[in-house]
Amino acid sequence: MTAYGHGLVLGRFCPPHAGHHHLVRTALAACERVTVLVRGSSAESPPAADRVAWMREVHPDALVVAAVDDLPADLTGPAVRDARTAVLRAAVPEPVDAVFTSEPYDGESGRRFGAATVLVDPGRTAFPVSGSAVRADPAACWDFLAAPVRAALTRRIVVLGAESTGATTMALALADHYRRRGGVWARTRCVPDHGREHGALKLAALRERDPAATWSDVTFHTTDFPVVAQRQAELEEEAARDGSPVLFCDTDAFAATIRHERHLGTGSPATGAIAARGRQHLWLLTDHRGVGSGHAEGAAPRDAERLRPWMTARLLAQLAHTGRRTVVLTGPHEERLATAVAAVDALLAEGPHLTDPLPERR
Repeated sequence: MTAYGHGLVLGRFCPPHAGHHHLVRTALAACERVTVLVRGSSAESPPAADRVAWMREVHPDALVVAAVDDLPADLTGPAVRDARTAVLRAAVPEPVDAVFTSEPYDGESGRRFGAATVLVDPGRTAFPVSGSAVRADPAACWDFLAAPVRAALTRRIVVLGAESTGATTMALALADHYRRRGGVWARTRCVPDHGREHGALKLAALRERDPAATWSDVTFHTTDFPVVAQRQAELEEEAARDGSPVLFCDTDAFAATIRHERHLGTGSPATGAIAARGRQHLWLLTDHRGVGSGHAEGAAPRDAERLRPWMTARLLAQLAHTGRRTVVLTGPHEERLATAVAAVDALLAEGPHLTDPLPERR
């Protein structure tokens, strides 16, 4: 039997973690219905819209709404206090029976809504985590984060290059390197190149008609590239939700735009639109110089080696033009791997740039 009619959970959820979810689930168990009020300001990161989306995904049985609050942080003045209450009440105009909180000092929220205050695990013994701890060191709190938050905080590294320049080998080596660090890093994943699978399916279809067909006989059309790019993006998102704080991608939708130029001689706006929605953070470009001859699975053997310099130059030019953070990998494999690891470690050391919520003096 529920104890309350309408329960309210409010907070900044910056970002949401297991303690927040425990709070909401406790309210859901005690109330007929629950509203989750995500407070945000225009200066905070992640944006309130993202936090609302994450909380809605994790708690589909609750009503999740947002209140944008850019009022001064000083709550000692009655005018500011009343203005902030008005912002919150506008977001939740319905009567509230109970406000659920894990902050022992937070009786103000209940008073604002004329509701009872219900304390839930104020000592954080059930889930020893806090928003400040997540912001300071997301990797140390990784297991307290839900899938959509992990996907947003994962640092995504793309390894790309012309055919047969070692991009796949490098992506796999990097994933293995970070898995060897153990702990949460043991879940580091590498997203495979979907273009290779797509090409293999086209070759298999050809061989049903002509068993002697080879990669040289595979033809790519404009319609192939958005399909490949979209599926590549989907595979990346799935891996980011279930991996470690770093994810390695053997190519991405951006590279598919250059592949379209390579095979068809023109750009692909549809593929470019998919690439523009990407959430990657670092691109590692494998140089064509210093690698042996041969042909990667899925390439067109008769012209792959001839086009390597063009592909490298075009990738580098477009990476620079679009402002993507890029490191070029040169030399033997061991040197390339060391350069790549240093670049990835530097990215990880920067963190995801989460801002602290605006302080409130009570």
